[in-house]
Amino acid sequence: MAFNGTWKVNRNENYDKFMEQMGINVVKRKLAEHDNLKMTIQQTGDKFHITESSTFRTKEIDFTLGVQFDYALADGTEVSGTWVLEGDVLKGKFTRKDNNKVLTTTRSLVEGELVQTYNYDGVDAKRIFKKA
Repeated sequence: MAFNGTWKVNRNENYDKFMEQMGINVVKRKLAEHDNLKMTIQQTGDKFHITESSTFRTKEIDFTLGVQFDYALADGTEVSGTWVLEGDVLKGKFTRKDNNKVLTTTRSLVEGELVQTYNYDGVDAKRIFKKA
């Protein structure tokens, strides 16, 4: 339950390049870099409820570890995949519905920060969140 709480994005690393690789246009990339994303994570056993709120949208996500679900990314890209917990790292593997390419992501706690990593088609990025 270490992920429980509200997390606010603090900084990004290589996020623009990652979004470009995902096929997100320059206007949406610029907006996304300054979206003031906040995630509220509530874990109960193997079930998660996450509320993502940003300058542009609020989205509720519910999933159970190891159970496949469908999800639409902020830009509308539709994916299907699962989250699993390996040790103290949440690992997600999602397949895009439009081109079958795989997006992997992890969430881990590092020195009191929530670090979310992404990999898509050879490009890595990070978003680092602080407790709000």
